[in-house]
Amino acid sequence: MPYFNQSILRPAIFFLTGIPGFETYHVWISILFCCLYVIAISGNGMILFVIITESSLHEPMYYFLSMLSFTDLGLCLSTLVTVLGIFWFNVQEINFDACIGQMFFIHGFTFMESSVLLTMAFDRFIAICNPLRYSTILTNSRITKVGFAIVIRGTAALVPLLLLLKRLSFCHSHVLHHSYCFYPDVMKLSCTDTKINSAFGLAIVICTAGLDFVLILLSYVLIIHSVLSIASPEERKKAFGTCVSHISAVAIFYIPMISLSLVHRFGKHTPPLVHTFIANVYLLIPPVMNPIIYSVRTKQIRKAALKVFLSKLI
Repeated sequence: MPYFNQSILRPAIFFLTGIPGFETYHVWISILFCCLYVIAISGNGMILFVIITESSLHEPMYYFLSMLSFTDLGLCLSTLVTVLGIFWFNVQEINFDACIGQMFFIHGFTFMESSVLLTMAFDRFIAICNPLRYSTILTNSRITKVGFAIVIRGTAALVPLLLLLKRLSFCHSHVLHHSYCFYPDVMKLSCTDTKINSAFGLAIVICTAGLDFVLILLSYVLIIHSVLSIASPEERKKAFGTCVSHISAVAIFYIPMISLSLVHRFGKHTPPLVHTFIANVYLLIPPVMNPIIYSVRTKQIRKAALKVFLSKLI
């Protein structure tokens, strides 16, 4: 453990953590992480490419899917350098301002992904409950405005949050529990009063991801009510089938995020390995699994990807 001068109030650096207790195996563990990053980046990049290049996929559903892939790609790239830097080169130090910048992108893309999942739920609601007005409600201009609103919403809330963090003083251990900078993790190291930061951070999470999750649940209550009113069992099965991919994406995004938040808020005596495991699941599982889910479940994406692959191969 590095020695820290207790008189230091504003650290020049923080120290990131790899896998506690498995430092001698970091090189081997890095193979797994590297594979996950390759799958996430190539999978989301492939979905973005086929949606952009294939005119048959220029529909609202696939536009929202491309937004999801964009946020997953951004989330991966936000942590790639620090995570692999620890495993490959044992580079644990990170500048305080660089840490603030990394938090901006990590939390920004997290809030944006939550918003995208909400818009995808709204897309499924309109497609199932009001299909005749689908094309008139979700026009290209409205989808563009929604995209800009998602970006603005995902970043605007972070500016005051991070400014509040910069005013804190740090005079305890500067060792973080994760291989990337995470807001609650950094805030815990402060030796000054963090009640405002904690309350404001909780309010931001409730007003963004929390509100989105409630609205997603509400949309599916309305979808289920509408589907159950359909007389034909075959039509019910088809309607529910169009929602499976989105429900899976919601589950693999919110479950790790809620778990990580609970561990940081209530798991003071939880072993560091648990913090690290949940943090890495939150970081990599959604970007890895979303392209796989949508490639397997969505016939149009699968056909378009195969078409692009064969054309490049030829």
